[in-house]
Amino acid sequence: MAGKDAPLGPVEATLRTFAIHNRIHLYLLDNLAPEAWLLTPPDGKGRTLAAIAAHIHSVRLMWLKAVKFAPLPEPVEKDAAVAEMKAALETSAAAMSTFLAGALETGRVPNFKPDAWAFVGYLIAHEAHHRGQMTQLARMLMYPVSKSVNFGLWEWGVR
Repeated sequence: MAGKDAPLGPVEATLRTFAIHNRIHLYLLDNLAPEAWLLTPPDGKGRTLAAIAAHIHSVRLMWLKAVKFAPLPEPVEKDAAVAEMKAALETSAAAMSTFLAGALETGRVPNFKPDAWAFVGYLIAHEAHHRGQMTQLARMLMYPVSKSVNFGLWEWGVR
């Protein structure tokens, strides 16, 4: 049995990375102004903060469906409350982690090239892009996240 400070294997380290990444989403949702959650973007185009979070969840479900993962988590409405959105993201992250555990062992994700490792990179890049959109939209709506929260989005060692 490895000691508590022993390095993780590649699969375990990647799953931990995805879990931290999801907790960063939850941290952001906890720190967005509730008043901004359903506000339309200032130019009247695009998604609300809630709809962006719902999109992240929906894309996870799309991929899980594409790889025939079951049972699929429930979809979430694009105007769901923060607590419901957080629960949905936790559920889809858990399902995705279960799928990824097997995919990373084989190195393959059906319908995705080149491999399972690139798929995890794709997921994190896609979702982080939308997390950036959320912080920008909050600022545009005049409800910016605090400087400490902005820095906190990068504190992966404590999330």
